[in-house]
Amino acid sequence: MQQQFVDAQMSIERDYERLRQTELRYRLLFQIASEAIIIADATTSRITEVNPAALALIGEPSKKIAAQTLFELIDAADAPALQDLLATVRSTGAGESIPVRLAGFDRKFIFSASFFRQGSSAFILARLSPAETQAPEGSQKANASLIKIMEGLPDGFIVTDLDARILTTNTAFLDLAQLSNQEQARGQPLENWLGRSGVDINVLTANLREHSSVRNFSTIVRGAYGSLEEVEVSAVAVLGGELPCFGFVIRPSATRNTAKLRPANLARSEQLTELVGRVSLKVLVRESRDLIEKLCIEAALELTGDNRASAAEMLGLSRQSLYVKLRRYGLGDLSPEPGE
Repeated sequence: MQQQFVDAQMSIERDYERLRQTELRYRLLFQIASEAIIIADATTSRITEVNPAALALIGEPSKKIAAQTLFELIDAADAPALQDLLATVRSTGAGESIPVRLAGFDRKFIFSASFFRQGSSAFILARLSPAETQAPEGSQKANASLIKIMEGLPDGFIVTDLDARILTTNTAFLDLAQLSNQEQARGQPLENWLGRSGVDINVLTANLREHSSVRNFSTIVRGAYGSLEEVEVSAVAVLGGELPCFGFVIRPSATRNTAKLRPANLARSEQLTELVGRVSLKVLVRESRDLIEKLCIEAALELTGDNRASAAEMLGLSRQSLYVKLRRYGLGDLSPEPGE
């Protein structure tokens, strides 16, 4: 018992050390960030922390700013717009950027915010940047309209980085994945919800890097509460610019995979049942196994675009075993792939 007590104490000390290191890194990033960042209580909107970049932008001491709310920080004319933005952020986790004037300033700033929790408390993380660094007003309106269109799409829409980690999604995808807000998805691997296995995402991203777009890729979406939805994915790669990314449009599949069985296979399965009583069970089982094995290999080749390496991984086979079965069933082009 004494040894267990000592081990427990040491474990607690290690946890405290990890927490201290995490807080130190957070503090360092917060202090050296070039973007003006303000943290406020989500309920009262009272400012709790301000980084040096925000202090330099506003031009007031931290003690004075920390005694204010976000509404006291900006011009009274922009308070209704800020109120709407904060209400959206509290309910959805994020909202569109809005132009505001700080109290005592003539020039405009761009105010954006997101929601996060720390323990039992909720906070708003606000960012300020000079409006001069933003796109022209007409471009901003066009971008805002595009964002609204994507948010209102009936099909799921996702933007990820090049490692397939989610940057943003629309409401339709959240419904498919059974998530309540974007914060549950942001920063997470897309394969947590999309694909039968990691192979599907690997095939998608490999094709996007090579061909820049993919159309009508059949896979599934796994909901957070266990639902499975057959879907088709179309995607595009944006490999240039300041933020290289992938964009995915996900729509429910028009036809179920069960409807894709070839008539020849259906006919063969009916023939097998007709053999009951004519041949032994051992022969029937062997024939049934061969039929199922062939169907699974055909499905894997179709899902991977005839990529045999990915198909073997999806089926849990070695590449050599897959080749043996391809020869056995006379499937596909058996000439070596490039690099083999």
